[in-house]
Order: sequence, then structure tokens, then C-alpha cells
Amino acid sequence: MTDSAAADEADWRAIYEEQLPRVFNFFRYRLRIEDDATAQDLTATTFEKAWRARKQYQRDLAAFNTWLFTIARNTANDYFRQHKHHAPLDDAMRVEASESVEDVVQRGLDAEQLRQQLRALPDREQELIALRYGASLTNRAIANLLKLSEANVAQILHRVIQKLSKEWDSKRMDSRL
Repeated sequence: MTDSAAADEADWRAIYEEQLPRVFNFFRYRLRIEDDATAQDLTATTFEKAWRARKQYQRDLAAFNTWLFTIARNTANDYFRQHKHHAPLDDAMRVEASESVEDVVQRGLDAEQLRQQLRALPDREQELIALRYGASLTNRAIANLLKLSEANVAQILHRVIQKLSKEWDSKRMDSRL
């Protein structure tokens, strides 16, 4: 192995370790899945595609994160085309001994309410939420990835969070009546 090949491999290992959780969380948010195995498979597919195309990456055209998440977005789109979404029932509820039944039920209801609210969002807003909160990308990185202005990304995210918050509060009030 040449010195440059060893350096490339070391750089790739560092990139992989840094980006793996972000890509994995992107898929969990974007696909609204509870099944970690599917998110792991899609994450692995993304990194495999990136590894195979690593020689094609051009630093002067985009930041590495932008390039990697473009691959992840395309992988998610491929998944949507190939699969119809269904909610797995296998792991419907995991109860920890220290939690009360009421806490577990409320957490499950809250999680389901949030999933429903996220599903009701337009695809573009779902994707922005997945990139920001699932992948922990900055607004600047999202803007570069989606070819929007940073201010536009911030504004859209702000509006979406406000909308989700209002709906959340409204549903809480309705359930108390």
C-alpha cells in the first residue's frame, strides 16, 4: 500500500466514524422507521456508494458532507420507490422496569402523535427535519445540499417547528377536554 493510499484509507476511516451516526439518524428521521436494521442497511448502502465513487468527489464543487448526503438522499429516494412504508408491529413497546405503565403509555402516545404530525408534513419539510435533526446538519450544509439559501432553510425550519408545536399544543388541549 502506498503512503497516499494509506492516508486515503485513514481519512476515509475518520470520515466514516464521524458521519456514520449522522447518516444513520437521517434515515431514521427521513423514513420514519422504528426498524434500525433498515436504517443500518441504507446507511451501509450510502457508504458503499460513496466508497465506490470516492475518486469522483470534487472538493471544489461541494463540501464532503454535501456530497455524502446527496448520496444518502438518493438512497432514500430509491428506497421510497422500491418499498411501500409500513409500520412494524414487532417492537411496538419496550418497557423498562423503572418506568410506570402510565409513563410508557404516554411516551408511546407522544411518539405516535409526533410521527403522525411528521407524516402529515409535505415531503420537502420532512426532508428538512430529517437533515437538521436526524443528520444534525447545519443550516448552511442543508442549504448547499438542497441548493437553497441558508436564510431560506432557517425560515422554513422555523415555520415547520412552529407549526408542529402549535399542532402539538392543540392536540394536548383536545385530549384534556
